[in-house]
Amino acid sequence: MLGPVWLSVKLAAVTVVVLLAIGTPLAWWLAWTQSRTRAFVEALVALPLVLPPTVLGFYLLVLLGPAGAIGGFWVAMTGSTLTFSFTGLVIASVIYSFPFVVQPLQTAFEGVGRGPLEAAATLGAGRLESFLRVASPLAVRGYITAIVLGFAHTLGEFGVVLMVGGNIPGQTRVISIAIYEHVETLAYDRANILSAGLLAFSFVVLLVVYTINRGARFR
Repeated sequence: MLGPVWLSVKLAAVTVVVLLAIGTPLAWWLAWTQSRTRAFVEALVALPLVLPPTVLGFYLLVLLGPAGAIGGFWVAMTGSTLTFSFTGLVIASVIYSFPFVVQPLQTAFEGVGRGPLEAAATLGAGRLESFLRVASPLAVRGYITAIVLGFAHTLGEFGVVLMVGGNIPGQTRVISIAIYEHVETLAYDRANILSAGLLAFSFVVLLVVYTINRGARFR
């Protein structure tokens, strides 16, 4: 029973790391750009919020499959498929959880304001130094919220994971898939244990996020 739990935690952790690496510069750009493409990019980032997981999963399955643009290239380079693999799950999870990391970071960067950055510039700080030593510390609550939401959202995935990864023990069978399988085989006791764990974790996640946001408002 611990196999799906460990795999889910591993998937969520890797996904959050990748999302922070990709999402941080994108969120920074969205927070300050005046480009006309901003609305288009914001809509693209938020698309997983409204798109049914099975629809997203289907197109990812086509794209990452051996005959797909990305999947075919991956097979030619590595000899293995992206679909029904942990790597494929990571790619799908990054796309599916994108708004849960980018949006909190964008809001946090917008909340920093231009004042501290302009003050740092007058003291001779470059853009990168201003970001690392001024903006990032001031946006720490946004980072915490992004990490918590991104991790929790990935941990509870089902539709996208099932479409792209299937149900392979030790490789793609995460908690949500294990719960579904236990219910199908009428193993309600095991399904209840995993479900109760996810329920408790989800509540703690929301409690942390609301506590952080409330603390930010009253500072």
